[in-house]
Amino acid sequence: MPQDAPDRRTIEAVIALATRAPSIHNTQPWRWAIGDSSVHLFADPERALPTTDPDGRDLLISCGAALHHLRVGFAALGWATVVHRLPNPAEPDHLAAVTFIARQATADDIALAAAIPHRRTDRRRFSSWPVPAAMVDVLAERASCEGVVAVAAEDPRDRFRLTAAITMAAWQQGMDAAYSAELAAWAGRGYAAVDGVPAANTPSTPVRHGDVTMRTFPDGALDAPPAASEEDSGELLVLATTADDRVSRLRAGEALSAVLLAATDFRLATCPLSQPIDFGPTRDALREDVLDGIAFPQIVLRVGWVPVGGEPLPATPRRPTAEVLGGYPSVKAPHLGGTR
Repeated sequence: MPQDAPDRRTIEAVIALATRAPSIHNTQPWRWAIGDSSVHLFADPERALPTTDPDGRDLLISCGAALHHLRVGFAALGWATVVHRLPNPAEPDHLAAVTFIARQATADDIALAAAIPHRRTDRRRFSSWPVPAAMVDVLAERASCEGVVAVAAEDPRDRFRLTAAITMAAWQQGMDAAYSAELAAWAGRGYAAVDGVPAANTPSTPVRHGDVTMRTFPDGALDAPPAASEEDSGELLVLATTADDRVSRLRAGEALSAVLLAATDFRLATCPLSQPIDFGPTRDALREDVLDGIAFPQIVLRVGWVPVGGEPLPATPRRPTAEVLGGYPSVKAPHLGGTR
């Protein structure tokens, strides 16, 4: 690497941090390549979920989250990033080319990078403590900085429509044998796994938190807390974009990462919910009934406080960095004409 870019050891360390990003069923559907003065993100179609995610939306959102994690990691080390999204039309799996500009890291940069190892997808019941409106506003602002709208379902009618869509999607997917088989293939993983959803991170029984029906994973081993008198006061945010093309979905993943890391820095618990977006009729209903037909919902995020005494969740596994690197020799002279 030239002196105006980070060295390879630094890049590999940041890629390792980027792979901590959330992904649908922890499939980690990305690959990375290091060019002469750039880093490149590729989709890994072999890790697609054809039944759960037939049009690849969740895959792009997952890769977008990893891209934002990468940006955050470099920013904390004093490197601003210039991102060229979908830089090569001839290679649709080439999602981003990233180049660098030296700059001074800020306290916010360092705090967000520090949040990456602590973020978890928390499927447990949240506390009855409400999330302060000021925090919700900050989360919406972080999404806006990525070109994505974060709509809080604060109106009771919007909340009802959203939770009804979640319940309907869960019921429809539960009736689909192919969906159930695909979910089972990626769930219930043991401690030696490097991908998939660990049994230790998923409830052992079907769960409904207040008005929100959670996805049921087979072979879960996470004990649900005993019935409590307090209600779950988790907030629901819909991340949406004005267009529904591949760049918009990639940006939605970047916004998801930005919101998740800000929430983690606030010590909030989070859980992305893709079910009402994966099922076409409920996605259409959210667009019309919650977003007034002016934006496309890309993912739902549940945010709240862990109840007092809630134990920290174990980290989900990740593939070794060496396994997600390499295999793309064309990146030595990348075409950088894509969307920034």
